[in-house]
Amino acid sequence: MDNRKLGILAALFIVVAIVLGLTNVNKSSEESQSQAVTNGEVEQVISQQQGEEDIPAVGTSSDQGLPRLVDLGADKCIPCKKMAPILKAMKEDYAGRMIVDFIDVWKNPDAGKEYKIQVIPTQIFYDASGKELGRHQGFMSKEDILAKWKGFGFDFN
Repeated sequence: MDNRKLGILAALFIVVAIVLGLTNVNKSSEESQSQAVTNGEVEQVISQQQGEEDIPAVGTSSDQGLPRLVDLGADKCIPCKKMAPILKAMKEDYAGRMIVDFIDVWKNPDAGKEYKIQVIPTQIFYDASGKELGRHQGFMSKEDILAKWKGFGFDFN
């Protein structure tokens, strides 16, 4: 199988997993918190465990005046794992110029509802005022992310 077919299969698996995960709303948050993180890089990208009460409001940020990239995924999702080191590097490399947030929607299912996502990973691009500029579903390389920003008028090079 070529990479494209594998990607499509992975996306289908993820959709099924999300549907199954979201239908199990009676599962306690303690159970989901106790699941082991299988990829240390993902844990590093998550700068803090976000509970329902501290999920950033859609389009807002603590740093006013900066564009924001929100990646909604899960620490066990294969494309999300591939994106983890990219997001970590971008968060560090573009600190003070762009905000990069990761939200684990398997640990925080309400975040998926709040951001109205259907597939993970989903990247949402916001301008400095919090206005949504666009979305992308699936894996994105650093180059693709920067190209998308450039299309919105932001050049981070």
